[in-house]
Amino acid sequence: MAKKSKQNRTHNQPKPTIRTALPLPVRILLTLLLPFALTLILGSSEGSNAPVLGGVGVASWFLGLFWYGLPGLGLRGGRPLFAGIGFATLGWLAFLLFRFTFISLNLGVAESGRSFVYLLLFEAFAVQLWAFGLLFRSLAEWRGGLTAAVGSGIAFGAVAFVLFQEVYASDLPSLVYFVAWGIFYGIIRLRTGSFLGAMLVQTLHSYTVWVALGPLPALTPPDRLPTVYLLAGLVYLVVIWRLWPKEEADYRI
Repeated sequence: MAKKSKQNRTHNQPKPTIRTALPLPVRILLTLLLPFALTLILGSSEGSNAPVLGGVGVASWFLGLFWYGLPGLGLRGGRPLFAGIGFATLGWLAFLLFRFTFISLNLGVAESGRSFVYLLLFEAFAVQLWAFGLLFRSLAEWRGGLTAAVGSGIAFGAVAFVLFQEVYASDLPSLVYFVAWGIFYGIIRLRTGSFLGAMLVQTLHSYTVWVALGPLPALTPPDRLPTVYLLAGLVYLVVIWRLWPKEEADYRI
């Protein structure tokens, strides 16, 4: 009987899959190198980064489905979606207020509809799917939820600083702002279990601030944009502090 029971246990053990056979650090390395490799291969098209960001989104979609499935990537609706919208809106409204206060309007931008679609599909969905879906889940399995939130947020900020159209300055304050923005979204992903709410608000954030109100005017004083980034970053830090999980029961991975 003991021999038969041992045979049954052996028979019932799950068969190893490619996901379990592939070491987790290798998966993380592949996820991190993906956007930069595609940047070198695809390049940009007439000043647009759509091919690069689109390639990142498509590759992240298939890798994420293969490794984790839709729920594991943070594609959750319902309460997680609305909670993410609520938290991310705080940062959006703060930045909108500071943009309106310190930088003059530059209205009358053409092709605003096309700009909205680009922001939604490429700068928001594709990058967040990579950062807060695929990379977040891999880091969470490796070092836990907080490491995943901060690490994926830094990665989001770095890619945004390099590839987003709304980057108007390549200096340290701009980089710090985008990294803080990414960690802000990473903590929202950790606390809600979904990145869809932050993704929708990011689209509205970028569209209202840099399309509806116009791009940065050429004659803007050089200290105005860093001031907006500094004040918005402080708001992000306050919200991050309030959302920072006190125990592992607060994680929604």
